[in-house]
Amino acid sequence: MPFRIISIPPFKAVSSGVDKSADFSENGVLGKFDTYFSKLEPGPGDRFMPRDFLYYDAEMEGLVWMYALTDEMDAEGFEVRDFEGGNYLTYHYRDGDHEANNRLYHEALAWIEQSEFFELDQRTDHYAMGHIITPPELIKATGYAQMETFIPVRLKTN
Repeated sequence: MPFRIISIPPFKAVSSGVDKSADFSENGVLGKFDTYFSKLEPGPGDRFMPRDFLYYDAEMEGLVWMYALTDEMDAEGFEVRDFEGGNYLTYHYRDGDHEANNRLYHEALAWIEQSEFFELDQRTDHYAMGHIITPPELIKATGYAQMETFIPVRLKTN
């Protein structure tokens, strides 16, 4: 199986809010949020990965970026919310390789559909998410990043 199942604990998150234009430019919603959370430095006990997740909110029809806050971090006016966590099937691919992502996403959905233990768990504020897993210095050195996708699953209830 090229997938793994992980658990993400609940956490307090700061959110970009919904951006229907997917604007990562310096003045765009997502660009401003990237600038904000990129300067945050969690203490040694809070340096778990990943801390940020990007997802498409199907109900609001836009991208949302969230970042796991620590008690010492200031949200600087961004929305703060509770993320309930849960179980996720994950896979990774080279960021920007839409063909590989599409193939793996559909393979993951087929695997979930055929699983005797898991079912898809997409619902309000509980969507498939992505996170760049490559450290910035390696992106700079290699010229590319790897993206990890997280698809929400739960144990079957039947």
